Amino acid sequence: QVQLVESGGGPAQTGGSLRLSCAASGNVDSLQCMAWFRQVPGGERRGLAHIDNGGAKTYYHESVRGRFTISQDNGKNLTYLQMDSLKPEDTGVYYCAADRRRCALVAGSAHRFSTWGQGTQVTVSS
Repeated sequence: QVQLVESGGGPAQTGGSLRLSCAASGNVDSLQCMAWFRQVPGGERRGLAHIDNGGAKTYYHESVRGRFTISQDNGKNLTYLQMDSLKPEDTGVYYCAADRRRCALVAGSAHRFSTWGQGTQVTVSS
């Protein structure tokens, strides 16, 4: 079993930066895909970025491409989301997700991911 804990959320100004962290514990060797999702009130969880275990491949939703960077520190079982040039529309609850299958098989659909963190709020003000 795997547990995920996010941290690093909070308030930010337009144009500012935040770095989210996702700490994985438990049977982390089984994980193949890590991802970040965002959810706003009344909306579905939208996939923003994902990374294959080892960092060989990454993907970004068009809304964050060029501004957000997903990365891993496997020695510490950490996955990061560096968020730069923040916009008010980046506001939401950010979730870390993981699955034992490769990203090509699960990415893009929240329901395919087996493990989720508790979420961390990001609020960007203008």
